[in-house]
Amino acid sequence: MPKPVVSTASTVWNGDLFSGSGSTRLEGSGLGPFDVDWKTRAEEGAGERTSPEELLAAAHATCFSMALSNMLAGNDTPPTRLDSSAEVTFVAGEGITGIRLVVRAEVAGLGAEDFARIAEEAKAGCPVSQALSVDITLDAALA
Repeated sequence: MPKPVVSTASTVWNGDLFSGSGSTRLEGSGLGPFDVDWKTRAEEGAGERTSPEELLAAAHATCFSMALSNMLAGNDTPPTRLDSSAEVTFVAGEGITGIRLVVRAEVAGLGAEDFARIAEEAKAGCPVSQALSVDITLDAALA
């Protein structure tokens, strides 16, 4: 049985939601700190700051790429390159309303229809996708 891996991040927040700010650190890798605040999250004024949704998008794009790479290799058509992104939509007062995954791939010996099918299976099998209860759409195409 595989050993569980626990990933940890931490945030220090100062002040109230609307005028306060915080700093997030990825504990396992030591990356960060990444500054966060409400304005960046709700008003798209990112600049040098990030948001929980941007961090979630990074996690989802990475997880999906790993799942798709593994499934393509299992199909005997390993990818040369996967260019994946995730767009997480946040609406103040509603929360995260959806995620759009986009992938463009270089895969030798695989047709567009089979690629689309495998990409959908990877989306469904990705552990981050499985952890989320929002609508996740996929735009997958061969480059």
